Amino acid sequence: MSLRPDLAIIAQHVARGARVLDVGCGDGALMASLRDERGADVRGLEIDPTNVAAAVARGLAAVQGDADVDLEGYPDASFDYAILSQTLQTTRNPHLVLDELLRIGRRAIVSFPNFAHWRVRLSLLWGGRMPVTSLLPEEWYDTPNIHHVTIDDFRAFLNKRGVAVEEAWFLARGTRRAAAGANLLAEHAVFLLHREEL
Repeated sequence: MSLRPDLAIIAQHVARGARVLDVGCGDGALMASLRDERGADVRGLEIDPTNVAAAVARGLAAVQGDADVDLEGYPDASFDYAILSQTLQTTRNPHLVLDELLRIGRRAIVSFPNFAHWRVRLSLLWGGRMPVTSLLPEEWYDTPNIHHVTIDDFRAFLNKRGVAVEEAWFLARGTRRAAAGANLLAEHAVFLLHREEL
């Protein structure tokens, strides 16, 4: 099975046999990969009932729920990893969702589109309109993205909240690129995080 590039990075960096909660699991593609290739014990939370049905049809343990309100029911440190892929920017309260991820999981993995990428900047500069691209295909009025986060914004956010970055990976056109200049040159970012006291 071929995974989206950010999901492939996540799958490569989850320890074998880990307990994983995939928040915003979509149709379960990452969960299936982690189960089949890493021997992970994976659970999923997804807001879209069609995606939940697709994940369950793959034999996965996924339930319908909203990251903004349904994470508080999970016990502390009940997972090795809590994953939030391409979902942070769609949550109403990203700061609370991140707190919950780091409470539930010993580590959190977060991926998101970088709204400071040069193509986004250029679209705003020359066209004066919110960009519509293959990676951000919705018009401004129809997008699920309600918080337009950049890599530099996210790093500042983590520093303010006492969250440590263990590793970070950056993607442009599906290919990994160096960290230098990532805020301008990377389309997506993936961060492996833990609380400072870990």
